[in-house]
Amino acid sequence: MTFAQTILLPVDMQQAFDSPSWPGRWNDAVDRNGQAILSAWRARSLPIIHVKHDSVEPGSTLAPDQGGNAFRPGFEPRAGEPVVAKSVNSAFIGTDLDLRLKRLGIRRVVVFGITTDMCVSTTVRTGANLGYEMILVEDACDCFDLPDGQGGTIPARVSHQVHVATLGFEFARVVATAEMLAALAEASAAAA
Repeated sequence: MTFAQTILLPVDMQQAFDSPSWPGRWNDAVDRNGQAILSAWRARSLPIIHVKHDSVEPGSTLAPDQGGNAFRPGFEPRAGEPVVAKSVNSAFIGTDLDLRLKRLGIRRVVVFGITTDMCVSTTVRTGANLGYEMILVEDACDCFDLPDGQGGTIPARVSHQVHVATLGFEFARVVATAEMLAALAEASAAAA
């Protein structure tokens, strides 16, 4: 894998998702995997744009005036790393993300974050529809148990698996953290 014209897009790595008001999640390794990718990306001085959800819903834990709006520890943007704030699921809708990517000459977008089935999926789908080559790091994503509308619950891991399968079939190349880290290391070795 080449990393020319490639950007990293961490989506909604925010503290609100640890609030007890949210349902249960499944991926205990989401922070560890995401931080490993972010660290390897930064070590190679590759471009990053952080995505943050600034909710406009009354009482939301993701509202800009709430503590949960803050980035999760280890995911805070560094100097020179821009942030795109959104208020809907897709990081491309109502933001200047597409314009930023075009100005940078980006063709490939590597995505991870929270939640697989909502903001990550919607961002990946929109990016693919806009013509970007989308890559999803699936084990650096997480999602929640959801009501099934019939009195039951769809386990978060099942929801994750179904959405990853759909994204991989139509919208993105799906990789694991280890595969992404190996590709970054290989690209660095080839450039040395």
